Amino acid sequence: MAVYGYRKMHAQLPAQGWTGTGRDQVARIMREPGIRGVRRGRAPVTTRPAKGTGGRPDLVERGFRACAPNRLRVADITYARMADGRFAYTAFVTDVYARRIVGWACATGMGTREPPLQASGQAISRASRHGGAQGLVRHGDHGARYIGTVYTTRVPEYGMLPSTGTVGDSYDNAMAESVNGVYKTGLVWRSKPFRTLGELELATFQWVSWWNTKRLHASLDYKTPQQVENEHYEHQDGTSRLTVRTEQKPGQFRVMPQSP
Repeated sequence: MAVYGYRKMHAQLPAQGWTGTGRDQVARIMREPGIRGVRRGRAPVTTRPAKGTGGRPDLVERGFRACAPNRLRVADITYARMADGRFAYTAFVTDVYARRIVGWACATGMGTREPPLQASGQAISRASRHGGAQGLVRHGDHGARYIGTVYTTRVPEYGMLPSTGTVGDSYDNAMAESVNGVYKTGLVWRSKPFRTLGELELATFQWVSWWNTKRLHASLDYKTPQQVENEHYEHQDGTSRLTVRTEQKPGQFRVMPQSP
């Protein structure tokens, strides 16, 4: 789905049966035929600021860390150019703990509200299989689609805590922006323009599967999101229940034992 740089290529080799190869050697071998990892470029702005935040604070403050799945999620929307010149838009919801994409949806036309709602619905369905979404922090930017649609419907309905960054600052939603960047450089820009929405949806489905189960993440010690999440649940004590306490200071989350 994408071309790794030499660091991730080196981390991938043992899984393919290649051992004893140094990182510098991998870099040299890739450099000789001109193989380079994909790089992200600039993209059109897809966020149209909503009018006001409705009193929703920034509970994250760029602290994109979570002690377990279903504690903190980030969301954003990006674009793909179609063969007929139109733009289609893809919404993603990513769980911060393992960088796993837990919801996504595509649609044509920037005016539609369906992608954020559909992506959020998938994410909530996944959370319901692991204790529910109550108390989960749902972080996004000031895009009108998320503030005007998701934050007024899905978030309060399922007991999630809304969080938004500052206007015009991509660093306040950096993890979601990173997902968008890899999606565009690894799939959208490396493919021929999609002829139909169905083609884009199929390609996105395959890309999300690759991201969750195959892609090595440096921030996860060169493991996949699925590996990290599986390890968490394997080591979780099934007899103890955990709950999240959101501290008064934004951006800090702790897992606290709950008495039986």
